[in-house]
Amino acid sequence: MSHAHSRPGTMRRFLHAQSSAGLVLMAAAAVALGIANSPIGPGYAAMLHTYFGPLSLEHWINDGLMALFFLLVGLEIKREVLDGQLSTWPRRILPGIAATGGMIVPALIYLAFNRGPTAAGWAIPAATDIAFALGVIALLGNRVPASLRIFLAALAIIDDLGAVVIIALFYTAGLSLPDLAGAGGALAVLICLNRFGVRRLSPYMLVGLVLWALMLRSGIHATLAGVMLAFTIPIDRTPGRADDENTSPLHTLEHRLHLPVAFLVVPIFGLANAAVPVLGLPPGALVAPVTLGVAAGLLIGKIAGVFGFTTLAVRMGLADMPAYAGRLQMFGVACLCGIGFTMSIFITLLAFPNSALLQAEAKIGVLAGSLVAGLLGYTILRWGSRDDRGPMIRS
Repeated sequence: MSHAHSRPGTMRRFLHAQSSAGLVLMAAAAVALGIANSPIGPGYAAMLHTYFGPLSLEHWINDGLMALFFLLVGLEIKREVLDGQLSTWPRRILPGIAATGGMIVPALIYLAFNRGPTAAGWAIPAATDIAFALGVIALLGNRVPASLRIFLAALAIIDDLGAVVIIALFYTAGLSLPDLAGAGGALAVLICLNRFGVRRLSPYMLVGLVLWALMLRSGIHATLAGVMLAFTIPIDRTPGRADDENTSPLHTLEHRLHLPVAFLVVPIFGLANAAVPVLGLPPGALVAPVTLGVAAGLLIGKIAGVFGFTTLAVRMGLADMPAYAGRLQMFGVACLCGIGFTMSIFITLLAFPNSALLQAEAKIGVLAGSLVAGLLGYTILRWGSRDDRGPMIRS
């Protein structure tokens, strides 16, 4: 099919944007931690809790701006599944199996540390931050095969889809049936726009704004409106013809959102939510069950889940190893999957909405586990890739 020639360019732009965004996000997280543990930390926290209209600044960021992040995630998922790296089952199998293992094992490890009320955080270590992970890979240059970069991107996209499903099913508050019915009506309008061939983006965005407001009131997290909107945006998939990314509404919107989401929305989220006053926490917070469960889930669980499930899949003949990738390189990528920032912190806020202490403990676990996983993955890929370029052999 001729459209296959357009996909590598799309993926290269995607990887470049995500890699650069990861470096910016690292800087934002470091700045937030510095502010939170400085004399201006209390004033910074008070600013985040200042109300502007019906929501505080923190909620405008987490419920409003992050809806754009979830809109972009939804667009990427739809594009990759319909016309990209996840468009066929052979392409989906290995990253899909790896993502499944990378969600199940971290959750089980977290639950090994936590029972009772704190068990609600089981999904926190199940998410991989694609921007951070690809940001680390960007530092390694050509030491990482292109096939592994694409594998990591595909895995993280499936991981994001899993996180969206988890949020929808397990992290909803008391539901308002009238608002939920209204949200269903707005979604029906979006589907009708798609079915009737409406290609202008403005009607979708206006109805999407209504959907977001109704979702905010319904009890289902408002950011999921972004994913629902994304799935209704049309994409051109005419066989035998290259997609014209200037005319496909989905490609147009995705292109417009990439830079503001990557370099504005997500860093702002990092500035607001990585501001953990570590120096002001009780000493026990650093070794609390939530902290240890999240850190161990990200570091041990992600590595065991991603690398273990991938190895089994290859040895059982279910999938092939990415081209020119060795066993040690795959282990290094599995380590990078333990970097869970944006989605992990987002789930933290949903899991412990009424406990600042549990939120802080979970965030420390996210930051600690992600830091160690990132450094370990970088070290393995930096120094181990030179002598391990052969394919993983089935036995």
